[in-house]
Amino acid sequence: MEQKKKKKSAVKEVVSWLIYLIIFAAVAFFLIHYVGERTVVSGDSMLPTLQNGDNLIVDKLSYRFRDPKRFEIVVFPFRYQEDTYYIKRIIGLPGETVQIHDGNIYINGKVLNESYGREAIRNPGLASEAITLGEDEYFVLGDNRNNSADSREPSVGNVQKQDILGRALIRIWPFEQVGLLGI
Repeated sequence: MEQKKKKKSAVKEVVSWLIYLIIFAAVAFFLIHYVGERTVVSGDSMLPTLQNGDNLIVDKLSYRFRDPKRFEIVVFPFRYQEDTYYIKRIIGLPGETVQIHDGNIYINGKVLNESYGREAIRNPGLASEAITLGEDEYFVLGDNRNNSADSREPSVGNVQKQDILGRALIRIWPFEQVGLLGI
């Protein structure tokens, strides 16, 4: 009798652990695929804001409920290379006209007041002519304006809302720079 109780107790314990592990795996799957994802910065296109090797958490949930905002840092796939993602800052919003002239960014004909790109832009690329963004298009730039593949280049171009994975929300590494990536 005592042995049967111990056997039932052990089976019950194993089943409860299996249920716990299944629930944990389901929650982890949900969080990774729908809420947040860790990504690593590769390159210098977002200097001085983000450094090569910085580890970030990307918020994949917010843009299901609201549109991206100007100056938010977003992550999106590079369309010509699988498993390659770009991290850039939103500059132009849907319906706006963007142009770069004499090193300055113009939105709807007015100079954009911003302090993320601290140097005059030497190569306006596609934005040397006015670009009117479509209904779901965003114009993105790296903070290191003269060393960034971004919406100025045909290989990147305007970014569709549906292609934005999410916004870079938190830097989790290096430890001395942990914090929110607010605008």
